[in-house]
Amino acid sequence: MDRSLATLLRSLQASRDVEDAARLLPSATGLLSRLSNPLNITLLASQLLANPLLYPRPVNLTSCRSVFSAFYTAALRFAENENNEKAEHNRSNLSLLEWTKAVIQGADDKSPRWRHLLLLGGILLGFENKGYSHLPGDLRHRIEVALVTATNLALHEKNAGDANSQLCIVFVLNTVFPLMSDESRTRIEYDLLLPQLVEATYFSPEGLEHGYWLGTIDADVRQVSKTHFHWDARSISAVRVHEIKSRVLVSALGPLARLIAHSVESVRDPNLLVAVLARLAEFSRNIALSWRQNKLSEIEVSEEGDFLEEQTRRTTFPELLQLLRNTMFSFVICLRAITGRILLDATLSSDAKAPTLAIQTLHILRDLYFISHRFGQQSSSQYMFVNYTSIDVLNQFPAQAESFLSTVRSTQTGTIPAHPLDRLNDLFFLNTAEHFTLSLRPAATEQLLVNTALPYITTNGDRRLSELYEAAHSVLLAVFAAPQNGAVSAQHIPFYVETLLHSFPTSLTPRQFRLAIRSLLQVSAPPSPIAASMQQLQEIVMDMLKSRLPQASEVLLPPADPAFTESAPLSEKSVLVLSIIENLNLLPVFLLEEWLVIAAESLQKLGDPIQKNECQKRFWEVLSSGEMDVERAAVCVTWWTSRGGRELVLFGNEMPQEVFQMSGGLAVESKL
Repeated sequence: MDRSLATLLRSLQASRDVEDAARLLPSATGLLSRLSNPLNITLLASQLLANPLLYPRPVNLTSCRSVFSAFYTAALRFAENENNEKAEHNRSNLSLLEWTKAVIQGADDKSPRWRHLLLLGGILLGFENKGYSHLPGDLRHRIEVALVTATNLALHEKNAGDANSQLCIVFVLNTVFPLMSDESRTRIEYDLLLPQLVEATYFSPEGLEHGYWLGTIDADVRQVSKTHFHWDARSISAVRVHEIKSRVLVSALGPLARLIAHSVESVRDPNLLVAVLARLAEFSRNIALSWRQNKLSEIEVSEEGDFLEEQTRRTTFPELLQLLRNTMFSFVICLRAITGRILLDATLSSDAKAPTLAIQTLHILRDLYFISHRFGQQSSSQYMFVNYTSIDVLNQFPAQAESFLSTVRSTQTGTIPAHPLDRLNDLFFLNTAEHFTLSLRPAATEQLLVNTALPYITTNGDRRLSELYEAAHSVLLAVFAAPQNGAVSAQHIPFYVETLLHSFPTSLTPRQFRLAIRSLLQVSAPPSPIAASMQQLQEIVMDMLKSRLPQASEVLLPPADPAFTESAPLSEKSVLVLSIIENLNLLPVFLLEEWLVIAAESLQKLGDPIQKNECQKRFWEVLSSGEMDVERAAVCVTWWTSRGGRELVLFGNEMPQEVFQMSGGLAVESKL
């Protein structure tokens, strides 16, 4: 065994290049796990850490990972052979404690501190592999203490002479962090670690490289026909995307993001988080600008099947999307931790810093919206927490909120942009601006929100604009509902109502139309300012619905969205009738009985018995399910029982023949 060690050490010293030295690592691993002389074990471990050929400059994770794997595999083999009788003559005679101490002593002054992490992390992971602990509690604690000490010392070595040595620190900590006890974790100097984590993950050559690679894809996307684009899997950019996705740090973005989040929660200097958030904002901006330079950004998500060639659609593009999705998910985890610190830290939540941090966070979400929107991540709990918390913080500072909205609103106000990415940015703006209607000045509301939303309140049958359409209507209704916007609302509501009625059924689905009408009547009900300035608005809207009935078609409308299926197919006419019926509870009491009669007469004009039945059911629900308040319910009961309401709803103006009944007799069982 001693001869084998001597031969191995001579070979290491005689190695001419990195490849020669790396080829000796498997032999060193096997020998390290079988040696029985503690001094020889220490010598071999020291040589593996000190040999310069094993650590080419600048430091790369491939070499670090090879050395880490050598110590990991040696510890794993030692643990497996310790209780294996078949390996009795081919294993070390030392106890686990003796062998571990001998290996750790190899982390001496002959090698820099950052290399010590490879040894300590490797044996810790090897002995704790697969959830089974081979280490006694006290020995494991000593290894963790040594690992934390080496980490902190390595972080303090500003000029160790090894460029990119922080990559090794990040790699080892990310690998063994789940194994460390809470006590050991608290001893790490996170103020030094956090910047290194962010730099290594998002900006280093072993990480995501600033995100600039996303823009280089454009040169390899070829137009192979009038309507199809091809991105070859053998192209330089596709190979690079695959290589980036396979990197050690990038393939572990999830655990790395959680380590960054833990560091954010543990740093002592809150001002450090301001710099970290600025770096994250820089990366997200690079990603957004690089994506805009890519031809692929010009294709609508719903049209990718029509414009992307089959190989691109099945191989290269999905791999790119997976990488972008992982990147966005890691950002959300980091932002979740930073947002939590903003709420809890007195320095970060101060008036001087809170609005700036909230604005930066919203800018990051906007830059990454082309990813989160595609994968629906904006509905996840962490994303919503980050988004709504930032909005709530910024709402406390109206001037800064107005400034933020001014910077992110569309530059093509009054028109619908041609580029899909611009329309997506408008969607983010509308969804975000909706939450600022209570804090903005009326003039700013009209300039920023109303003018941006107006082009989208009719889709002209373009299904690509359906989300923007709903967002625009939601923004306008939120503007109308804000108490300070009475003058703005009075100016725009007439045009809005007219557009709403003209848009159905060509641009609006039945669900959208009914929801918009109800929302409009709700915001115009007392005690809103609109009710005072436009007292007859509710009656006008209902009259417009009524006047539309004679020309409305009874042809069944095609289903627009499977996620919102109606209980039965509806026609344009039945939707108008339902809109009248389900808004009766919003009308003033003095108008209610008149409109009860109008609603009953309107449903009798439906020729389709199925649609008529649906309207009758909805009429009964409005009257009997608690939608009416006490005063309106009393009017409804009187009308239904004593003023011919029941007969008008069920039979119309013509009573059926031979329906005489004895006073007190049992009627046909029916809810009506």
